[in-house]
Amino acid sequence: MPDRKELLSKAEDIADQVLRHSKFILPHLARLCLISTFLEDGIRMWFQWSEQADYMDRTWGCGAVLANLFVLFNLLGQIGGCLMVLLRKQVASACGLLLVIIIIQTFAYSILWEFNFLLRNIALLGGLLLLLAESREEGRRVFAGVPTVGDSNPKSYLQLSGRILLVLMFLTIVNFELHPALIIHLMSSALMLLVVLGYKTKLSALVLVSWLLVANVYYNAFWT
Repeated sequence: MPDRKELLSKAEDIADQVLRHSKFILPHLARLCLISTFLEDGIRMWFQWSEQADYMDRTWGCGAVLANLFVLFNLLGQIGGCLMVLLRKQVASACGLLLVIIIIQTFAYSILWEFNFLLRNIALLGGLLLLLAESREEGRRVFAGVPTVGDSNPKSYLQLSGRILLVLMFLTIVNFELHPALIIHLMSSALMLLVVLGYKTKLSALVLVSWLLVANVYYNAFWT
């Protein structure tokens, strides 16, 4: 009967094969996931233009012109920044633009006083750090922002910081009370810790992505 090391080695081999066969699509999917919040918010600005402008006008008394300019800036900035990231054009500038939008929205929507939303905004900063680190890499990697143990260049520190900040997004949905979803939270937490620490990163990240996909379907029963 194979021992734990042999099983782990076989699992790593399988993960490497999966990543190798999907290496042409995974980097694009990783970038899309990292900027998906910005993309969704930019699209929402278009469909909720009047509501967003009215909210800014009522909250800050800035007038209709400035309120509409705020919505326009958020729409064009987020959609434009996301397209630049996906097309690999001036990624550093795109990350800077999205960072400015995060800062502006944090104050404009009074997110500083909403703990969960503040954590999510900080997690978005982590995603930007991963994108910035991935754009500076010297060689090709399969995943954006999941280096292995042993990297010591500045890019690795960006990736580590990004992974740690992304954990904050996960912490906003964790609930360790006794209920049927407890096993999902415990498993997700363990896998997230492995990814943050960089232990068997490719295998851990692949299992975490698969696990969170199942958890997402469990939490969001879109078919009902």
